[in-house]
Amino acid sequence: MCAAVYVLSTVTGYVLTSALLLKFPALLHRRKHGGFRSRHISHRGGAGENLENTMAAFKHAVQLGTDMLELDCHLTKDEQVVVLHDNNLIRSTGVSVDVSSVAYADLPPYLCRLGVTFQKECYCEGGEDKRIPLLREVFENFPATPVNIDIKVNNDTLIKKVSELVVKYDREHLTVWGNSNNTVVKKCYNENPRIPVLFSMPRVLLVVGLFYTGLLPFFPLKEQFLEIPMPSIITKLKDPSRMTRSQRVLTWLADTLLMRKALFDHLTARGIQVYIWVLNDEEDFKRAFDLGATGIMTDYPTKLKEFMEKNRDICGVSG
Repeated sequence: MCAAVYVLSTVTGYVLTSALLLKFPALLHRRKHGGFRSRHISHRGGAGENLENTMAAFKHAVQLGTDMLELDCHLTKDEQVVVLHDNNLIRSTGVSVDVSSVAYADLPPYLCRLGVTFQKECYCEGGEDKRIPLLREVFENFPATPVNIDIKVNNDTLIKKVSELVVKYDREHLTVWGNSNNTVVKKCYNENPRIPVLFSMPRVLLVVGLFYTGLLPFFPLKEQFLEIPMPSIITKLKDPSRMTRSQRVLTWLADTLLMRKALFDHLTARGIQVYIWVLNDEEDFKRAFDLGATGIMTDYPTKLKEFMEKNRDICGVSG
C-alpha cells in the first residue's frame, strides 16, 4: 500500500512539474534571443514564381518583403560555393553531371522550365536569368536579409567555406544553417557555434519523443530553429487513391504527432523558431499559423504575402 502511494505521488509530481515547465519553460531555461524573426520564408527564393535558387527569384522575394530567403549550397570542382539544390544537374539543367565535378565557369544554365517540387503537376517558366549563382552574390545583394542555408552534402570544405563567407559578410546574426543529417549539423556547429543551427531529423525525432514522454521541459536544446514538414501535404502531392492503406495511416500518424500546438508553443517560449515547409495554399497557411508556427516556407511568396495581409490577426502581423 505504501509503495503504491509512493509511486502514485511520484508520478503525479512528475506530471504536474512537466506540465508546469511545458507552459512556463523560463522557470528552467534561459530564453534564446535570435537576431531575426521570420514569418514569411521564400523556399529556394520562391520556386513557383521564378526559377529556383536564381538571383531573379531572390530579388523578387526580397522586393515583396520576404522575411527570409531559403537556399541550398554545393561546392564546385574549383571549390566555389554555389546556390543549387541537386547534387546532379540533370533535373535542373538537363546535363547529367555532378556539380562537384564541374568548375564554376563551366556550369550549364538552368532549363527554361522546372517542376515545382512541392506543387503537384506544376511548372515554373523561367525568364532571362538561368545562371547558377554564387553564395557570395546573395550576401552582397541582400546584406540585411536573413538567409536559411541547407548544406546539401557532408563536405568539410563546403562547411568551412560557407562559414568563412558568413563571417566575411558579417552575417552570423542573419544566418541559420544545417541539414537533416545530424553529422552535418554537428560539423556546422563545431565549425562556427556563433551561427544558429537547425534541428537535424534525428534531433526532431528526439524532441517529439521527449515531448510525448513529458521530458522535453527538462531537456536543454542548443538549436534555435525547428524546420519540419506538414505531413498532410503528401495527400496533395500524390493521388490519395494510389496511396496504400499503410501509407495513409503513416501520413496521418506523422501529422498527428508533429503538428502539435503545445509543442510549438513550448519551443517558441524557449526562443526557438518553428518553421513549417513547404506550404503552397491558404488552407495550409492558416493551419500552420493556427498551430502557432513562427513562420511558413513557401514556393509562392506572393500568395503567402497576400494571405498574411488579409489575415493579420492569425499571422501575428502588426500594422
